[in-house]
Amino acid sequence: MRLYILKISCIILISYSCGQTESQVSERAIDQPGEVSINLINENGMTIEERFLLPEGYERTEAAENSFSSYLGKLPLKPHNSKVKLYNGNLKSNQNVHMAVVDLEIGTRDLHQCADATIRLRAEYLYSIQAYDKIHFNLTNGFRVDYSKWIRGYRVAVEGNNTYWIKSAAPSNTYSDLKKYLTLIYAYAGTLSLSKELKAIEYKDISTGDIFIQGGSPGHAVIVVDMAINKTTGKRIYLLAQSYMPAQEIHVLKNPESDNPWYELNPDDTIIETPEWTFYSNDLKRFGEE
Repeated sequence: MRLYILKISCIILISYSCGQTESQVSERAIDQPGEVSINLINENGMTIEERFLLPEGYERTEAAENSFSSYLGKLPLKPHNSKVKLYNGNLKSNQNVHMAVVDLEIGTRDLHQCADATIRLRAEYLYSIQAYDKIHFNLTNGFRVDYSKWIRGYRVAVEGNNTYWIKSAAPSNTYSDLKKYLTLIYAYAGTLSLSKELKAIEYKDISTGDIFIQGGSPGHAVIVVDMAINKTTGKRIYLLAQSYMPAQEIHVLKNPESDNPWYELNPDDTIIETPEWTFYSNDLKRFGEE
């Protein structure tokens, strides 16, 4: 759990984020990322689609141009075997959970944890296609913060138990403005608020961009960043990515129950084991329509 107190008048906003800290999982930590025993990694690939090869017989699911799925597949990656870094430059204590590290800066504050990472990816995607009016997230107290108001110069203020907008800045819509907006969201939103915003999806209908999320304290979230299908058998596979606690770089996860990074979709499964968290099939949710 992450607790922040917003000292604007007397309201208290509580942000729930990832569950266990790095020290609590350190018994599973090793120094180096693990190796894949079958050749499904292109070490020279610099995006998710380029780095992660498909098992024989599989094809990537089609992604419409300018879709969230297409955006996620093109996320830039750090060189093969890079280690995951924390917000303060230190190394994540457990380097045995990931197959790749996403090459996006995360700032120097402890404000880029699990829910924050999924929020960030969704917001930056919408920003990239200039869908500014679709960028909005709720704070833990339920107050909705629209980026469309932020760029018109409005900022969030609190009076007593009331959260409200106040115009206190000049209109502006730069990437720096988006980052400042997201810093507010990271601080006062989390798995609890995000889980309430998202729409429940049946596991059999999983798609790129969907999120496994458990809201609360503790809570955690991981996002589906790629999918493929076997045209002959109909079987589907997917990749998962996460940030964690303390704030750290987004990384593509290993599948702890397989010798390759892909998770296989079995609609009858009720448990989805990731390296640092156990999810259930009914934890799957989705952002609103694009």
